[in-house]
Amino acid sequence: MTDQPYVTLNDGHAMPQFGLGVFQTPQDVTAGVVETALKAGYRSIDTAAIYANERGVGEGLKASGVAREDVFLTTKLWNEHQGFDSALKAFDASLGRLALETIDLYLIHWPSPTRDLYVDSWKALVRLKQEGRVGSIGVSNFAPEHLERIIGETGVAPTLNQIELHPAFQQHAWRAADEKHGVLTESWSPLGRGNQLDDPTLGAIAAKHGKTTAQVIIRWHLDSGLIVIPKSVTPSRIVENIQVFDFKLDADDLGKIAGLDKPDGRIGPDPATAAF
Repeated sequence: MTDQPYVTLNDGHAMPQFGLGVFQTPQDVTAGVVETALKAGYRSIDTAAIYANERGVGEGLKASGVAREDVFLTTKLWNEHQGFDSALKAFDASLGRLALETIDLYLIHWPSPTRDLYVDSWKALVRLKQEGRVGSIGVSNFAPEHLERIIGETGVAPTLNQIELHPAFQQHAWRAADEKHGVLTESWSPLGRGNQLDDPTLGAIAAKHGKTTAQVIIRWHLDSGLIVIPKSVTPSRIVENIQVFDFKLDADDLGKIAGLDKPDGRIGPDPATAAF
């Protein structure tokens, strides 16, 4: 198996710093994608109820032959199921679709502030962790004010915050807020949905290291201390994406990538205004 780094969450559990995201991966191909990734050395899979492919993730895990205890699995609570009782039921439903007894990491997918249920949802996740049904709990797309509120009202900090983050949108303020509370930051859409693969600065750095632009971007996330979950359904790309542990970016590389950050670089919804 490819050697890869692990990070330690604030609850003491270890998590691979690199994994596979299955956002928009069709249910009928998810099992094969997950099986391919695990056989290539991936040890972390990130899904969500709204992706409608949890069943395929569970099937791929079983087909891979990799021991359950060797795979770190994340799924997420969708917005329409927020609330204390609803969150507990949604967790049970995810567990059933995955055909697992426990989940390693359960996240609130969005704060969905117009619902104003994310504190109650967080209390449900705290309960699940207390009961031992989930190893670790966290959030996704939580702005600093959302983090402050759930920690202030429960005394429990998330283990991580999964947010949109890529070279064109580096999220320094949100990363600082996470770090303030001992919360690790995980990058979704780490390749900027492919929009940055033709960037000449990144291309030059890739040529310098004899790597692809995607590999350079993934390495940037790792060298920045971020958890990264690139998505692909192409077997060759899945294998290529994990081949990033034999090089590191130098200070000159990191300085050039820092210059790619843009105030308007967001490509996904704004958590502060997202009403879904």
